[in-house]
Amino acid sequence: MIAAAALGLAPAAASASSGDVAATHAYIRANYALARAGVAKIGAAEAAAQALNRKLARECPRVGAGSPENELAQPMSYEVAVALWAVAYRTAAGPIRTFFNAVRPLHWSNRRMTRIAHEYATSLRVLSTLSVPDLCADVRAWTASGFRTIPPNVAQLDQRLEALEGESVPPKLLAPFVRGSDARLLARTRSLELKLAETEFMVGQTDWIEVTETLGLQL
Repeated sequence: MIAAAALGLAPAAASASSGDVAATHAYIRANYALARAGVAKIGAAEAAAQALNRKLARECPRVGAGSPENELAQPMSYEVAVALWAVAYRTAAGPIRTFFNAVRPLHWSNRRMTRIAHEYATSLRVLSTLSVPDLCADVRAWTASGFRTIPPNVAQLDQRLEALEGESVPPKLLAPFVRGSDARLLARTRSLELKLAETEFMVGQTDWIEVTETLGLQL
């Protein structure tokens, strides 16, 4: 009886394993293409950030002069970061759309892997389709309130984006289902992702400081 039950379960287990391997293969290929495109777009993303800063310098230089440097100013600080994300991720909108379309149909027997992959693809899609916040209008409104009232749309935007999950599927979860040359692609992708993360941190910090100074914000 036990043997019969085991035989009955064998095809289902084999099918799940084969599905996991296929999903992993598709995910690794899609993520590698996305990472390569991201690295290739680093220059374009930085140019977009600088263009935003020049636009703000023309339209509302130091509009937030006199702003406080405390926790109440955090939503405005975050909106500056959102604006920079919006212009940067927009430069990779095409590759992100391709990645999203490739990943959304994928499923693993491990529900956590499926959830991480789908949330990652969705988060990137949201970031690449964001409208650039009207920093001039929002900082003007905050200034007009005596720096006491954060515009409602700023608070809503913060809440929306803070809920995003931007983690790619960890290599240790993918590892049991990696076959053949996908192991090399996975390692190369990790290297590219690290380069992107380092660039986003270092360059992103510089861009954020420049924009806040242009707006006259003490954040």
